[in-house]
Amino acid sequence: MSVPTSVSPPLLVSVAVMTVMFSGLVSMAESAIGVNWGTISFHKLKPSTVVDLLKDNKIQKVKLFEADPLVLRALMGSGIQVMVGVPNEMLAALSSSPAAADLWVRQNVSAYVGKGGADIRSYMLKRFIAVGNEPFLTSYNGQFQSYVIPAMANLQQSLVRANLAGYIKLVVPCNADAYEGNVPSQGAFRPELTQIMTQLVSFLNSNGSPFVVNIYPFLSLYGNSEFPQDYAFFEGTTHPVIDGANTYTNAFDGNYDTLIAALSKMGYGQMPIVIGEVGWPTDGAVGANLTAAEVFNQGLIKHVLSNKGTPLRPAVPPMDVYLFSLLDEGAKSTLPGNFERHWGIFSFDGQAKYALDLGLGNKKLKNAKNVQYLPARWCIANPTRDLSEVANHMKLACNVADCTTLNYGGSCNAIGAKGNVSYAFNSYYQLQMQNEKSCNFDGLGMVTFLDPSVGDCRFLVGVTDTSASFRPYQRWVVGFILMLWQVWAFRV
Repeated sequence: MSVPTSVSPPLLVSVAVMTVMFSGLVSMAESAIGVNWGTISFHKLKPSTVVDLLKDNKIQKVKLFEADPLVLRALMGSGIQVMVGVPNEMLAALSSSPAAADLWVRQNVSAYVGKGGADIRSYMLKRFIAVGNEPFLTSYNGQFQSYVIPAMANLQQSLVRANLAGYIKLVVPCNADAYEGNVPSQGAFRPELTQIMTQLVSFLNSNGSPFVVNIYPFLSLYGNSEFPQDYAFFEGTTHPVIDGANTYTNAFDGNYDTLIAALSKMGYGQMPIVIGEVGWPTDGAVGANLTAAEVFNQGLIKHVLSNKGTPLRPAVPPMDVYLFSLLDEGAKSTLPGNFERHWGIFSFDGQAKYALDLGLGNKKLKNAKNVQYLPARWCIANPTRDLSEVANHMKLACNVADCTTLNYGGSCNAIGAKGNVSYAFNSYYQLQMQNEKSCNFDGLGMVTFLDPSVGDCRFLVGVTDTSASFRPYQRWVVGFILMLWQVWAFRV
């Protein structure tokens, strides 16, 4: 997800991506449910633990936001179909340097093709590389726009040189703010995107690729006080949208058909569509809670798997739907809102937040197994000390750790002033791997062995895994190499 600037049904992640879709053979008449696996977390589970979690829940499709080799290795041989990402920030280098594109394909595609590799079967026996993630997002002010088509051209040639072009195709995940319309039938791409969308859709069509879109009804509700709450869900509404002979009772169908209309105006009304991201957060804002997330996600799954389609595309649901997201990511930017860290159907430690039938064979979610936790102890406010001078300590703790549940609408918003202090102290303490000094706070904190959680407000205990710690270094190295390729390209 990427950060939006308006109240459109799209969304946001601080890390923009360029995605490689390693997907499986799919019937055009039925949808498949997958999940997004983000890794922007203070407390990372071992990749092998997450892969086991996916397998236990019979999830066969997963979308990643970067090409983390540790994650890809864990997925090798699992039979799980993978969508791998590369940051939007690499688009400039990939668009200007064929050598950079060759390097990217070699490291992130060719390296995982072959016996025992990640499952790279895909739609209609093809594979896809998605160039950028929401690169046309309004808030980007066009900074990535000129790189998309040239990057696609270079990547296409890289696939040819790697003898992969015969079955690997290119796509571009788009935020739903790429199109607009007062009612679905009036859907059209934003005027400033008309030229590039014409090029993009023509490219996708000629290569048999789907259009990938991210749709977020929650954001429409969150950003617009006049948005009908029941229209965001799938249980009927007292505020349907009437569009000629068609009636829309939920925001997802309305948004989806707005895209259909936009594609139709370009002559591609039958283009296959994949939902790259869709979901509902469980914390950090009014309306973001466990009940609403369960109702939305279960309603979405039931709606999509019914194969009823939408008014403009009856009996033809999306090819695939990737829920956002698998796990909470407590280190994500809160610029879009505090809810941004709470989209997971599982908490950061792989524990199911609510009962959810994914339509994959299990009636409810199964928890992660063999999670390695720190000892069962917490840091709380010392009850014998005067807390009148605690503000700076809380600010320090929350600037480093995640305190988003304490804010208005959050699950810990009503635990009182001393509870807030304890929550902040503990979040910092767990992030510091329970280092004894990290619970001092000038004597205002103390360690307890009694769980201070209250109701739905959970005081976490960290996990011990550090296997993903190489990832930031790996990203820097890859980014630096691509930057060098870009410099070289301009000189030659």
